[in-house]
Amino acid sequence: MDYKNAGVDIEAGYKSVELMKKHVKETMRPEVLGGLGGFSGAFSMSAFKDMEKPTLVSGTDGVGTKLKLAFILDKHNTVGIDCVAMCVNDIACAGGEPLFFLDYIACGKNEPEKIADIVSGVAEGCKQAGAALIGGETAEMPGFYPIDEYDLAGFAVGIVDEKDLITGANIKPGDVLVGMASSGVHSNGFSLVRKVFSMTEENLNTYYECLGTTLGEALIAPTKIYVKALKAVKEAGVTIKGCSHITGGGFYENIPRMLPDGVRAVVEKGSYPIPPIFKMLQEDGDIAEEMMYNTYNMGIGMMLALDPADVDKAMEAMKAAGEEPYIVGKIEAGEKGVTLC
Repeated sequence: MDYKNAGVDIEAGYKSVELMKKHVKETMRPEVLGGLGGFSGAFSMSAFKDMEKPTLVSGTDGVGTKLKLAFILDKHNTVGIDCVAMCVNDIACAGGEPLFFLDYIACGKNEPEKIADIVSGVAEGCKQAGAALIGGETAEMPGFYPIDEYDLAGFAVGIVDEKDLITGANIKPGDVLVGMASSGVHSNGFSLVRKVFSMTEENLNTYYECLGTTLGEALIAPTKIYVKALKAVKEAGVTIKGCSHITGGGFYENIPRMLPDGVRAVVEKGSYPIPPIFKMLQEDGDIAEEMMYNTYNMGIGMMLALDPADVDKAMEAMKAAGEEPYIVGKIEAGEKGVTLC
């Protein structure tokens, strides 16, 4: 008896590392010390020594049950983008610059080509965020996961000067809400998605005119990464007063997280286009509108609170960074929360 007979192939692990090295290399930053394969990842902080009060910000998350789509479609090169996005968008919400990322893949059977495919998506997400992929772990766990399934999670660290932290403390009545378009469902609410739609290969590969694509392609579209757009707004000289990453919990849970006491966000539902996948999901699942806004991003992946004088300049910066911004509402005096009208 040996480890391989017990279900863990050490040689496959070595091959996975070799196959992923080219993807990891593309994410490197000058601050990274050493290479892939050590016991830890090292990152120099000397480049940030001139900050008044350098402050580390972090984020950790996984892809969730969206991975079930990847299994059915046998498409594994985009879920890594989702994993990175869920972490670095949270860091960017605080005004931070993502520095590095580590991933964790747990699988029933280590198939090196599949693992490398997953990591290629992680690397692409890191490139979009400007973060280095400095380490990770692939755990082969036979008997714990089915041989053709895996889980994917990650952890990111960023930095911001304490004076530049986005806290929402200075949001006041009259401020304007600007939202950046999402790419679709992103990576939240898929347990409900899988209850509404038949998760068969045939159904997921069916083309729907209202979507302009197959159902599977619409659902697996990777989460947008807003790091560069938020950085562009900052570099344009605009102070972002509040920022909310619209993830699980939708508008009702996430927007209040950026608000101080005594103010309320008022969002106009007709102020931006809602992607057709949400309309299809709501109709096919007979889901109440309030539940949709309490579960999904409904077409807005990142929400900003801005001084009215800064709106035009901020939106120009977002557009220059490749995003689609919309004025979606305003801040009013009242009990902390969200009103949709």
